[in-house]
Amino acid sequence: MERKLLLLGLLRKQEMHGYQINELIDAHLGSSIQLKKPTVYKLLGSMVDDGWIQYHEEQAGNYPTRRVYRITREGEGAFQQLLRQNLADYSPVSFLGSIGIVYLDALPGEEAAALLRKRREEVERFAQKIRDDEQHGGGFQLMLSYHLSHLKAELEWLDKVIRQLQPA
Repeated sequence: MERKLLLLGLLRKQEMHGYQINELIDAHLGSSIQLKKPTVYKLLGSMVDDGWIQYHEEQAGNYPTRRVYRITREGEGAFQQLLRQNLADYSPVSFLGSIGIVYLDALPGEEAAALLRKRREEVERFAQKIRDDEQHGGGFQLMLSYHLSHLKAELEWLDKVIRQLQPA
């Protein structure tokens, strides 16, 4: 439901065609939200079926006809409900990418530390990508700040474990 919340929220701001929606997500939220283009179009179709959004077709120049979506009154109600539900709920962060930490002691300490240093570089690179992103206002900036706080905690944890793995 979070993905539908995102799309409804974007359409509350302005009417958009699918390509615009995908470009906006990639340009401003791609570092924090993974949403594939086919999924966006599938969700848009589903929300049309639900009556949450409508579209009209337009053609500009020699470009193919495109659907321009707008939120409906029912969609605004769904947005409000999804927003309240999302803000009140908590979904734990997935740690599937960290399964190897369970077996860290299966490697020599120096090798494990070297691998975690590589991991740290990737986390830092990702955090820097978010920091380099243009500044956004309001809720978008809050979400990026929230994401950066989690990455900062991960970097601090990695530094601690790497120090523990270093030979004395």
